[in-house]
Amino acid sequence: MHSKEIEIRTGSGEVVRDLSRECERFLAEAGAGDGLLHVWVPHATAGLAIIETGAGSDDDLLTALRRLLPPDATWRHRHGSPGHGRDHVLPALLPPYATVPVLDGRLALGTWQSVCLVDTNGDNPVRRVRLSLLTG
Repeated sequence: MHSKEIEIRTGSGEVVRDLSRECERFLAEAGAGDGLLHVWVPHATAGLAIIETGAGSDDDLLTALRRLLPPDATWRHRHGSPGHGRDHVLPALLPPYATVPVLDGRLALGTWQSVCLVDTNGDNPVRRVRLSLLTG
């Protein structure tokens, strides 16, 4: 198995950050053929999504999350900025892991799919992401 941890700067606001280029770069460095790419975010307040980006879907996802998990003071989890409790619920809806098939060294995603980090926690502007390739 090949594995590497990368650092992603997400800033101080809500973000859907496309990781597909970083994943493809990792696969090229690992000399990937066929296998599975496992993506893991070791944080309690971030998740991963396979979603279209750039056509509004990423903004729609953040809007939907705001509706489902409003950033207000009603959360029992109280440390951090106001509404931070919802950030700790996010990984129950968008898990901190994703596994993508790799064929001939490339992600076997659909035409409009991207591997994305979803981060609603403005208190943590830098995230770590673990990429692991299990070869076939």
